[in-house]
Amino acid sequence: MKKPKWVVEKEQDKRKAAATTVWLFGLHAVRDALRNPDREKIKLVVTKNAFDKLASDIELSGMDPEIVEPRKFDVPIDAQSVHQGAALEVKPLSWGSIEEVCLAAGEGAPTVVLLDQVTDPHNVGAILRSAEVFGAEAVIATARHAAPETGALAKTASGALERQPYLRVRNLSDTMTKLQEMGFICLGLDGEAEVELDAALADLSDRPVALIMGAEGPGLRQKTKETCDVLVKIPYKRDFGSLNVSNAAAVALYSASKR
Repeated sequence: MKKPKWVVEKEQDKRKAAATTVWLFGLHAVRDALRNPDREKIKLVVTKNAFDKLASDIELSGMDPEIVEPRKFDVPIDAQSVHQGAALEVKPLSWGSIEEVCLAAGEGAPTVVLLDQVTDPHNVGAILRSAEVFGAEAVIATARHAAPETGALAKTASGALERQPYLRVRNLSDTMTKLQEMGFICLGLDGEAEVELDAALADLSDRPVALIMGAEGPGLRQKTKETCDVLVKIPYKRDFGSLNVSNAAAVALYSASKR
């Protein structure tokens, strides 16, 4: 019997994930990964200067680093990357299921962020950092057409990637529906919405909230909009009312954290 297409694709994705490794770079990103017991670490390349700065964390990790001269720092990362003499090959983190992560807070009114085709790793890294600061349970993006876990993302996240769940799902609207079944109210950020974010949140002090954000330019896709419970906007004072998605996420997460 022939397997359904979605089953085949799921199996292919699992095999691909099992074979995937990521090179993290920069002192902060590498240090935080070394300190993370859940991170599977494969290879560490450092200069003598970076080794001296990371010595205690390297010792605790049990890794045997390859110490190289700065001019021989040859790892598969972009030549323009500011690696600070440290690079670590790792496996992507596995955070568990939507149910396990998004309701991890138990009591209270948890907040999660969903990203609709946000592909810039710097934006996603900054959003992860804000999510950690303001106590979000997770940042969720699609497995395709979204920023994967990369060294650039980790460096922008400044360590948050090791502590802040970043979940990848097959279908965003299906995930929104699942969250709604779990009790979440889905608020889609749309600059043309009539309802202001704070006004919507005022009635949700005891409800789990999912903040859904789209990429700059395209914004939320139509299917995503239709699945939202309410479309909301961040009010602005002047004619130019558009925020970078990572800035919008920080504002929205701060507002949600005040509930």
